Amino acid sequence: MAELTKDKFVIVGCDGQDAEAILRPNLTFWQDAWRRIKKNPVAMIAIGILILLTIMTIIGPYLTGHGYEVVNTKIRNQWPSASHWFGTDELGRDLFSRTWQGGRISIILGIFGAVIDTVVGCLYGGISGYFGGKVDTVMMRILEILVSIPYLIVVILFSLIFKPGLGTLLIALTITGWCYMARLVRGQLLQIKEQEFVLAAKALGANPARIITKHLLPNTMAVIIVAVTFDVPGFIFAEAFLSFLGLGVQSPDTSWGALASAAKQNLMFYPYQLFFPSIMIALTMLSFTMLGDGLRDALDPRLRQ
Repeated sequence: MAELTKDKFVIVGCDGQDAEAILRPNLTFWQDAWRRIKKNPVAMIAIGILILLTIMTIIGPYLTGHGYEVVNTKIRNQWPSASHWFGTDELGRDLFSRTWQGGRISIILGIFGAVIDTVVGCLYGGISGYFGGKVDTVMMRILEILVSIPYLIVVILFSLIFKPGLGTLLIALTITGWCYMARLVRGQLLQIKEQEFVLAAKALGANPARIITKHLLPNTMAVIIVAVTFDVPGFIFAEAFLSFLGLGVQSPDTSWGALASAAKQNLMFYPYQLFFPSIMIALTMLSFTMLGDGLRDALDPRLRQ
């Protein structure tokens, strides 16, 4: 027999002893996910690192008083010091300011690229998965053609046709980058589109656009959020790789990849020039990956207690 007190159940008659069972608080799915991710120290450390990196990309270029684009040939290739915390490059520019200025470009490209991928991929995959049949077949064949085009060729073509820069790089990376998200969303929708709540919405006369945006996509949001956390470091690494090849942002603008590319020729004599942008790329990608692992566990309804 159980007696309900103010904040707990009191179970009477268990071998002559009373056993107390604390009531579980009534939490929504997202509240429970946040509760679980707070118990994951690795994910919380990743969140802290990402917040710190974001703050430094905002205020970092102004901390030392040295402009990131200011050239001073009298202090070329100086090692880190009290005046220049990360040292200077071969043109005498302050690497501390340039590192955080480059972080702005890399993080902005990663976030905006992931947002564009998510929006386009969700809409395309949602339409394909919902209608199915011939519509799904045609849309998937188009997607497979886009996937078969190497993104490096696309970036090179865009760089030749348009002026190299952040906008050109963003378009070139996202023009086919949304295909993975579209496949993911399509697969999720194929699993849930025949469930009762979707059939009920159809019976009530809801149009396909409302069913996709109000019923199907929200129920795949947990998977989408996890995919986004893995998508952001993918864009950052792609930008770094392309900038390393000279296809990214152009001077005087910079990014972590462009800094690494400029430092490679001085690696033997001035390794610090490569160390700082490389460690920022590594920290950002590692933090997003750890956050993605934490979100995957926190948003898994099978692990809910």
